[in-house]
Amino acid sequence: GGCGHCDVCDRLARLGRDVLERDPDLVIVQFGINDSAIDVHHGAKEPRVALDRFETNLRSIIASIRGHGAEVLLMTPNPLRWNDKTKEIYGHPPYDADDPLGFNLLLDKYAETVRLIARDMKAPLFDVDAMFETYDARPGKSVNDLLLDGMHPNDEGHRRIAAAIEP
Repeated sequence: GGCGHCDVCDRLARLGRDVLERDPDLVIVQFGINDSAIDVHHGAKEPRVALDRFETNLRSIIASIRGHGAEVLLMTPNPLRWNDKTKEIYGHPPYDADDPLGFNLLLDKYAETVRLIARDMKAPLFDVDAMFETYDARPGKSVNDLLLDGMHPNDEGHRRIAAAIEP
């Protein structure tokens, strides 16, 4: 159900069936990577989900969760890094494959929107983006140490996220 072209609409439809029907006390919400992706390998010039639609849908998801009596914990998306496979698929304009951070072309704006929504809707936020970038800034460390494929956290990335949000 939904607009037929975006992950967020599918999430809205699945929210009740896969999450709220289970009567959770807490729902952890992390979106942004797929939404901000520009499918240049399919000729796309715009992200899968426009930033304003992303914001509207994320606010709706939070309201729905709260409306069912659950708390929400927001997480920013983790940063991305180039590797051979991601460069092959996404390494074309408007992405800049020569910029080490070029795969985050729009993702930073989506992460900032999550931060803004967290402040505005008074939702607790765990900033995975900031945590991974802080790790990256340490001598001899790289975000790639925490990523499986340039996009998804690996076991170590997930372990660090879980350890940080557990308290």
